[in-house]
Amino acid sequence: MPEWPDELYQLLREHNIAQFAYVPDAGHRVLIDRSLADNEVHSVALTTEEEGVALLAGADLGGARGVLLMQSSGVGNCINMLSLIAGARFPFLCLVSMRGDFGEGNPWQYPMGQAVQRGRDPDRDRRAHHGVPVRPGSGRAAGAAPDRRQEILRGKPWPV
Repeated sequence: MPEWPDELYQLLREHNIAQFAYVPDAGHRVLIDRSLADNEVHSVALTTEEEGVALLAGADLGGARGVLLMQSSGVGNCINMLSLIAGARFPFLCLVSMRGDFGEGNPWQYPMGQAVQRGRDPDRDRRAHHGVPVRPGSGRAAGAAPDRRQEILRGKPWPV
């Protein structure tokens, strides 16, 4: 039985995602390894996250679909480049792995992880304290978030 990263990779491929841009990251290891082993896709290692935004713009211009894989700490590195998406009006799929969570080995990542967690769901601590089930890693009550995969893959913007 495949694990969720394998299922996610299969879903991306079923929707013709053929370019995988990434900054090396353990959180995306399965997706990166699968893309590198797949002869039908282009997997591009980046030196900065900003390059991924430009690469996906070029993919769209060339008629291809792509995904940018990055860490949460990388989002801040490319915040200005993200304005290109609205200006150029191209589809943009970005999967962000979380840094600074429980078990993080780099203490410099803790402030970012704590800030992002609070920003994603300010009621998380209250719900967890009162026994409301929280979906692991999501910060949302179980069953609260709608399934947006199809909207994302059709190019409809949806904040993550």
